[in-house]
Order: sequence, then C-alpha cells, then structure tokens
Amino acid sequence: MCGAPNQDLDLTGVDLSKEAVIAGFVTRGEDPVAGAYVRLLDSTGEFTAEVPTSATGQFRFYAAPGTWTVRTLAPKAQPVDRSVVAAVGEVARVDVSV
Repeated sequence: MCGAPNQDLDLTGVDLSKEAVIAGFVTRGEDPVAGAYVRLLDSTGEFTAEVPTSATGQFRFYAAPGTWTVRTLAPKAQPVDRSVVAAVGEVARVDVSV
C-alpha cells in the first residue's frame, strides 16, 4: 500500500492555510478514468510524485508553492501534460480529458 492520500476532492480536515493542493479529475468523454497514473513534475521537469486516480477519476497532490506540470498516463491514450500554479491556501484544479 502506498502513502498517497485518499484520491478524492473532499478536503475535510485539510488546513488550506498551510497547504498548496493540486487536484482534479481524469475523464474519457463523460466517463471517469480509474487507475490512470498522474505524475507531478517540478518546474525543471523532474519527477516529484505519482498517484493513481480513484474509481471516480480523481487525484490530489500536496505541493510546494510554484509552477508544476501534471502529466496524465492513461491506458489507450497519449500522455497529457497540464501546467498549473500551486499556492498556499488554494486548490489548483486540473481536469484532464484523455
């Protein structure tokens, strides 16, 4: 079992005044993509973290403030990169369609 947090967008109990959160959904058409891998790359393109999407296609990272790349790897789809800026006190939402 990995140490990744539960992959949903419910942030109950998370003190956003101390956290920068990057979260979103991976979908194909109207359907969520479960079991896709979402990677977090820093501003130099270095791998930082990876989480699988939940059964509802959701993912979440806790990140340092700054510019990040979210890379989505899903079965039968090309990798998709999205740039995002994380800030303490905010949830940077990144939804990806594959």
